[in-house]
Amino acid sequence: MKSKRQEKILELIRKHDIETQEDLMRYLSEDGYTTTQGTISRDIRELKLTKVTGSNGKQKYASIRNEDVQVSSKYRRVLSEGILSMESAENLLVIKTVPGMAMACGAAIDSIDVTGVVGCIAGDDTIMCAVKTKEMVGKVIDELEVITKDHLI
Repeated sequence: MKSKRQEKILELIRKHDIETQEDLMRYLSEDGYTTTQGTISRDIRELKLTKVTGSNGKQKYASIRNEDVQVSSKYRRVLSEGILSMESAENLLVIKTVPGMAMACGAAIDSIDVTGVVGCIAGDDTIMCAVKTKEMVGKVIDELEVITKDHLI
């Protein structure tokens, strides 16, 4: 059931501009898939979906696969447009983003395998990145600044 649901999710995000988990749940329900918000959240994480700006200027879910040739430029764009500031706190990196972009930026950071980043937890406009050691935090900041091409505000 899980794999069929996830295949359906990928199909739906290709067909429709889906902005929210609630929209995704509605489309799934219309196709006979009953699920919870928690399950949708896990599916989004497992499928490595991220939000991108659609042609209408609104955010929508998109699948960005590691084998996609454009992955690096897509992640660079998400990070460049989303990250506002970064600050270290021991071995944690606190990243402030544009409201609504923390999840997309956190997923991008997780997907590009920034050296030293163990994982990210994202809210609406803040990401907490766990870094292996406090000595590595500066290198993580430097790497993210290079990726975002100094678009930090």
